This record gives sequence, structure tokens and C-alpha cells, in this order.
Amino acid sequence: MSEFTLNGSSVTASDDHPHLLAALREELGITSAKDGCSPTGQCGCCTVLIDGKARVSCQTSMEKIAGKDVVTLEGLPTAEVDRYADAFAACGALQCGFCTPGIVVRTKALIDKNGSELTREQASRHLGAHLCRCTGYIKVLDAVEALAQDVVPVVVQPGGVGSRGIKYEGRELSIGTRDFIDDMTVAGMLHGALRLAEHARADIVAIDASAALDLAGVTAVFTADDIPAARRVGIIHKDWPIMIPVGGRTSYLGDVLAIVVADTRQIARAAAELVTVEYDVHEPMVDPVRVIDSSEPAVWELDGNVLSTSTYSRGDVDSALASAAFTVDETFQTQRIEHAFLEPESTLAVPSGDGDDRSLYVYSGGQGIWDDRNDIAAMLGIDSRRVTTELVSNGGAFGGKEDMSNQAHTALAAWHTGRPVKITLSREESLLMHPKRHPIKMHYRAGCDADGKLTAIRVRMIGDSGPYASVGMKVLERAAGHATGPYLVGNVDVEAIAARTNNSVCGAFRGFGANQAQFAMEGVLDRLAEQVGISGWEIRSRNVVVPGEVWGPGQTMDDGCLGARQCLDAVKPAYDDAVAAGKSVGLGLGLKNSGLGNGFNEVARAVVHFLEPVDGAPGRVEVRHCWTEMGQGIHTVAQQVAVEELGIDPQRIDVIVDSTRELGAGQTTGSRGTLMGAGSVKAACEAAIGDGCQVGVDYEGEYRVDWTQSLAQIADAKAAGRPIENPIIHSTFGYAAQVVVMDPDTGDIEKVVAAHDVGRAVNPMLCEGQIEGAVHMGLGYAMTEGFPCDETGFPTNTTLKSLDIIRPKDMPPVDVILVEAAQPDSPYGIKGVGEIGLVPTAGAVAAAIRAATGEWHTELPMRNESNRERASAWT
Repeated sequence: MSEFTLNGSSVTASDDHPHLLAALREELGITSAKDGCSPTGQCGCCTVLIDGKARVSCQTSMEKIAGKDVVTLEGLPTAEVDRYADAFAACGALQCGFCTPGIVVRTKALIDKNGSELTREQASRHLGAHLCRCTGYIKVLDAVEALAQDVVPVVVQPGGVGSRGIKYEGRELSIGTRDFIDDMTVAGMLHGALRLAEHARADIVAIDASAALDLAGVTAVFTADDIPAARRVGIIHKDWPIMIPVGGRTSYLGDVLAIVVADTRQIARAAAELVTVEYDVHEPMVDPVRVIDSSEPAVWELDGNVLSTSTYSRGDVDSALASAAFTVDETFQTQRIEHAFLEPESTLAVPSGDGDDRSLYVYSGGQGIWDDRNDIAAMLGIDSRRVTTELVSNGGAFGGKEDMSNQAHTALAAWHTGRPVKITLSREESLLMHPKRHPIKMHYRAGCDADGKLTAIRVRMIGDSGPYASVGMKVLERAAGHATGPYLVGNVDVEAIAARTNNSVCGAFRGFGANQAQFAMEGVLDRLAEQVGISGWEIRSRNVVVPGEVWGPGQTMDDGCLGARQCLDAVKPAYDDAVAAGKSVGLGLGLKNSGLGNGFNEVARAVVHFLEPVDGAPGRVEVRHCWTEMGQGIHTVAQQVAVEELGIDPQRIDVIVDSTRELGAGQTTGSRGTLMGAGSVKAACEAAIGDGCQVGVDYEGEYRVDWTQSLAQIADAKAAGRPIENPIIHSTFGYAAQVVVMDPDTGDIEKVVAAHDVGRAVNPMLCEGQIEGAVHMGLGYAMTEGFPCDETGFPTNTTLKSLDIIRPKDMPPVDVILVEAAQPDSPYGIKGVGEIGLVPTAGAVAAAIRAATGEWHTELPMRNESNRERASAWT
């Protein structure tokens, strides 16, 4: 046992814990310190004060803590904690909030040491121990400055649509009092751990769990043979095995072979390593450009290595290219990217009842809890009404938590043991299991006339989707649809193929194919501009989409596209000033659809429910919607719409997402949560007002988008001689222009100016935070980040540090310009902001580097070659 002082009291803790963080969380009831990467100490989420100094507790051994004084946020004076909560919430210095308590502790240590002399530059250097994937650190540093100078802003609750105000649960998230799933415990709870595959493509000859079962504290080991019914899950195709059985074949290194359930997490993980597996190893199929022509399937029980092909064409591309005054012929390569959300995936499943009355309550952090519920019920072979899923707002996702991770495994273990089970992935497991951003190889041939007006584009894309579908076909479809960027081109020919390989699964990630395509398209435009002899701003101005004209796959644009021109005009003064000052300047312009579109019938529902008054005070109001809160602020949107429509105090509102009502709209993806969530909550409020807002009644509202067509529908209609006049591929688009200002001597980025058309800013402070965080992510995508796989399908980056995410001291200032060009027929004119946020960034960085060095970049990342794709896989 180790004895030390914790928050002013003497405590003892078992020396069996691998580090102080485990002792705090698993034995001593401290949950403000979060586990994002233990025991590597690379994220800072577990920071505590040890003898007054900020230390990462996952790298502090139990033997070194003896006799020390440990202070966590739970042990600080209430007034001090409130001050930190107010500052971070009022400054908008958090989004998902998972990393924030650790940053708050570091902030306290810095201010205790430096007081009012603490500078922003000092703070940014010391915060280098912390990762924040959401904010871009800008508003974090605002909060630190405010605290150091003792000028904490007044906390303002949000009002109606368009008002600034703190994020829903912002204060609680800042100081770690709002639980994430891994913070939750229930009586009799067991812990689970997963045994993952050791080879990306191998037959499973035998699985021996005897050594694991012999370990004291182990309750059970489950394999695929213990699955009662459906053995595969998936968002679009049910092709992803929950576990690979004996006699089956692995298809990537994130495949699960067994679940171990034990009394503690430490025992479960130790036992999982004792499960022995006999393999018959096969050569993995990891080169996307070759697998598509192979007759041998890369993936177990699935025929063909082409997941999807998306095509469309308009006009006569060959003739237009032949007569073009200037042409560009270039190949671009983008890389696989890890989401690096700070909260590893976690699920808690609680069974109840007996026999036919048995049911399961599952706490999920997924991006589509109704899909989670349905897949769990299908796996167990029971009616979906016997499974209830509740969203616990997660610690970041960005698309990476759309697919099920450990929800099915946790539910299966709880169902068979009859006891609550929690499974939380380690950082290493998370890196292996969940889908990544698609690496895509893109060949562009484009032409323009003597004035720089685009005349023709031909594009061929191949994307590595990994073994399972996820939403890979939709990502490549979206890349194809956005291949021409926010520009008018009369002659277009595009093809995009998604290949199945034994590399990491790829799926949804912020930008969803538009990032990759528009990195290439912006590069093409800048090359043409040089040939014509005009500026990057001017060539964009001459080609930008306008209402009434035909874009990309054939859609006639509406007045919503006025935002593209407004964004371009908004950044021109900064662009011109930087050029005049002798800076190296790059410009990117982008568009991104909001919603799914492509013929998908999108329906979102919400419920407003009034509760009884208590002690003479007005009753609380429940607002239930169908979207996942993952830091982007959808709960705040729901709250503000209710305030707007009902005229009530925002602090009366409880925002809830669970499957007790049939509200599901699929995954929270594609910037559609704000758009459709606002519409459905607005409709629910209108229904309530129409009935007098009676207590105890569920007032349901719906928002529907059912007027789009898919690329396949358009192609089929054309082939049948019945072309669709003015097809609508997407209901809504967001637009953004970003200017990157670079020091030509050092190559340092001095500033980014980001003008974003959001249609209507529901909460301007949250919109600014989304854009700042997206620019941070976009700069990493452009310059440093990557998640390459080697010849065996194994990722070469196994830690957060190796991803090379930009740290606070290297993040430039971001000047945000909010543009509000209302989308016709959209609730409040909303377009969304999360997806478009980093679409223009890489192209702008590439143009700035060209201006500084004379070098054209065709491959990402531009500055860290070790994080690029393996070249031999793509040639």
C-alpha cells in the first residue's frame, strides 16, 4: 500500500495499480483526471498537482507517490473552481471538454507560479503537454489570459437563435463534474477487455482461453461462438464482423477475437493477453491500386475488392481540353489520418429482468445510438424494444465514432454474465480499431481559356477504404461530387473508386471526401492562375459558383451559394494587405454539403416535454433530439431553438438523447445535426405552443429532406434517355475562404484569416470555436499529420505523439469572419459549420509554400514525410 495526501486528507492505495491515475480513478473516486492515453503521458488529460507542480498522473508510479501531496480539481476551494469554470465557459475555451480539466489544472499551476506576469506565449509553451483536438487552443489561451489578469468574463447563458452564450454544460465540462462513460460506475460492475488480431489477414485455426480463465478475478471469456444471432454490423452494409470465429479470417488488425470479463480493468487486460490464438497467416492485400484488379478477395467472405465506383460526366471534356488555352495535368496524394479524439471509446451495459423480461440499458458515446440499439438487438436476437441506448455526450468524435466499436462486445458480455459490464478501449486499441480518413490518389487534368475561366476537368480517384464498408462508398461519392470545388465548369468527367484492402478501415472524418478533392482542385486552380498571369484570388473570383448556374455533377445552384462570393470578398483585404507586405500568401476556397443528400431520405425528429412545477417554480422542460453531442454544440443548438420558440429561461431546459422515443435519424454526420436538429426542435416547439404547452405531453416535431437525387440515379436516368432536369444532389452547402499568411524567410505561418458562411450563426461564439478548431486540424492535415500503414497492414504510428498533431505554441492566430448568407427554405437559414471548417486549409497552405519556396506540393502532409502514405502502395 502507498500512503499519500489527497486533497488534504491522508489516503492509502494499492501498489498493484500501474500508476497514480489508475489509483485515483479506480480506487479513490477521483474522475476529474481523465484517461486519454495511459501510460504514455502524451495527452495531458490526467494532469494533477503533485507537491504543487502539474504532473501527468499516468506516468507517476505508486512507489514515487508515497508521502506526496496530491491535489485534483475535486480538492480545490469551491470559489476557485467556480472561477476556472466561469472563465473557460465564458471564453468558449472548450468543446467536448474531455481534455479541459487537465488544462485547468495546468493553468492553476502556471498562475500560482507566475501570477499576472504569465504571458500568452509562456502559457502556449507550457500547454504543449496537452492535446486538444477541438478548439485549436485559441480560446483556451484567451481563458488562461483572463484568469492570469483577473478579468474573468461574466458568464452569459445563451438566448435565442443568433445569441452568444456559454455551451450547454460548459461549466461542468470545464472542471470535470459532468461524467463521461468511463467515469461511471454501477453496483456489481465488471470490466471487459478485447483480444485483437495479431495479423491483418490470417485464418483463425484455434483460440485457447484456458490461461485467461485461470487468472484470479476473471469471470468469463467470450468468442464469436457466443453470439446468439447476427454476427456482423455496419452503418450501410452489415459486413463488419463483431468477432472473427475459429475458421474465419481476419481482415485488419482491429478485428476482435475474444472478450475477457473480470473484476477489474487491470485483470481483464492482463487476461486478454493470455488468450492464445493459432493463425494460418496469409499475405495481406494492402496496395489499393492493385487490389482493385485482383480476383482474390482481400476481405473474408466478401467478393470483389471494389467497394464502390462513383461516376458522372457533363459535356465534351476531350474537345474542351484540346481547345483550352492553358491546361494542368497533375496527380495528388492525400494521406490516412487518425481522428485523435481525446476520449477513447467506452461503453457501459446494464442488464435487468429475467427470462422474456430481460432487457439491456446501454450507455453509448456513439454517433448514432439508434443504430447501436438495432445492431445490439440483432446480435442478441431480441426485439429492439428490449434494448435502450442512452447517449453520454462523448469526448470528441469527428466521424470516428459513427461505426460501432465496443458497444456490441460490452452488450454481449453483460447479457451473458447478467451483470453490468464496462469496456473502455486503450489508446492503442482505439488507434487500431476505428476508421480513419481515406487516403486518396487523384489525377486531375483541367483546362481554362485565356481569361482563366475553367472549361473542362477530368478526374480519376482511388481511395483506400480498408476492409469493411463503414461509409467508405459515401466518402468517395462525396469526393467525386465535390471534385470541382465551388467553381463553374462546363465540361466534367469524374470517376472515384473505393478499394477494399487489409489496411485500417477508413470511414467518416470531418470533411468527408471534400478535403481530399479540394486540396487537388485548389492546386489545379493555382497552377492555372500562374499560367494565365492572374492572382489566386482573381482566378477564384472569375470561376466561383453563382445562383442559377450548374455546378459539378449537374446541380443548379440556388441563392445559398451567394455565400461563396461573400467569403471570397471578405478575405480580399487581408489577402491584398499580406501580399503588399511581402508575405507569402495562399488562398483556399471550399464548399461542403450539409446533410447526406444523394437521394437519401433524411428525417429528424425531436420531442419537447413539460414537467410539473416544483415548489412554485416553473417546471423543467425536456428537449429530446436524435443527435450526438460530441463537442460541436448540438445540445446548445437545441437549447437555443427552444429558448427562441418558447421564450423560456435556458436554465430550465434539459437536453436528452436516448432511444426511449423513436427519433433516430442515423448518424450525426455531415453537418446535418445543426440544420436538421434545429428544424425538428423548432417544429416540436410549434406543436407545443399550438396545444398550450401542457404538462406531461410529448410534443413531437419533424424535419425532413427528401428531395435530393444520387449520382447513380442521375446516371441511370441519363442512360435511359430520361435525364433529370436540374438534379438536386444536396439540399444545402456551406462555404469558406481561408488565407494563409506565411513568413517567406522562416516558413512559419503567421496568421490564418478564415471567412465561413454558416447561413445563420445559432451561437457565434461556438461557431468561432468550431472554425478555429477546424483550422488547427486542417493545418495538421496539410503539414504534419498522418497514419500510414506498412506492408503488413500495421499502422506505423502507435501513439498520439507520433501523429504529429500541432501543439499550442505552433498554432498561429486565426481571424474568424462569420458570413451569414441564408440558405433558402432552411430553418433560420442554417447551413452548418463543422464539415466545411478545414476543406480550404490544405490548398491555402500549399499556395503559401509555393509563394515562399517556388515549390509545388502534390502530397500531404507537406512537411512531415514520415507520415505520408507508403509510396509503393500507390504506384
